[in-house]
Amino acid sequence: MPSALVTGGSSGIGLAIARVLAEEGHALTLAARNAERLEAAADGLGAHEVAADVSSEDDCVRVVADHVARHGGLDVLVNSAGVGFAGRIADMQTKRFDLQFGVNLRGTFLVTREALPHLRASRGLVVNLASIAGTIPTPGLAAYGAAKAAVISLTRSLVREEAESGVRATALCPAFVATPMTDWTGLAPEEMISPDDCAELVRALLRLSPATRVPVIVVERAGDDV
Repeated sequence: MPSALVTGGSSGIGLAIARVLAEEGHALTLAARNAERLEAAADGLGAHEVAADVSSEDDCVRVVADHVARHGGLDVLVNSAGVGFAGRIADMQTKRFDLQFGVNLRGTFLVTREALPHLRASRGLVVNLASIAGTIPTPGLAAYGAAKAAVISLTRSLVREEAESGVRATALCPAFVATPMTDWTGLAPEEMISPDDCAELVRALLRLSPATRVPVIVVERAGDDV
C-alpha cells in the first residue's frame, strides 16, 4: 500500500490534500503543531498523527522516521506546513521574518532532505505548498512572498537534482485560498480558491506518467489582475 506524509495536515490545504491521498489509497501520516486539531483530522481519515513543529530540526527528523517505521517507506511527501504575516518591509518585525523563513522554507528543506532516501526508493512525489506571492511582487506580503519564492527555487532545483532517481517535485502556487490564514483579506470564501481545488491538482499529479515533470503550478484567483 502506498503511503504519504503531509505536514500541516490538520487543516486547510494540507487536510484537503490528505483527503484526496486517502481516496487514492494512501496510508497517511499527518503532522502539525496543534495536537487537538491534529487528532480530530487524523481520526476523520484513519490516519496516523505526529505532533511536530517543522521549525525544529529534531521534529523534522522524527516525523519522517516515525512515518517510515510505521509504513515501511514513503511514496508521497506534501510540505504544507506554513505561516504567514501581512506587513510591509518597513514594519516587519525580525521575529516574524525569521518565523516565516523557518517554517516555510527551512522546514520544507529539512523534511524533504530526510525523506529523500525513501522517496528515491519509491520513485516518489514531493508537493511543496508555495504561493502566487512567490511569483509576483506582492506589497504587504514581501517576507512571505520571499520565503515562498525560495520554496519555488528549492523545488525547481530538487527536480533537476533528482532527475536520475525518478523523484518528481512540484511547487503549488495558489492565490488566496479560503482558509483561516486568509481571513485578514476580508474576501468571502466563495471569492477565493477552494482548498479542494488545490487538492484536485495533487490528484492529477498522482496520475501523471513518470515521464512527466511539473515543477511549478500557478493558480490564479478569478478576477485578480496579476
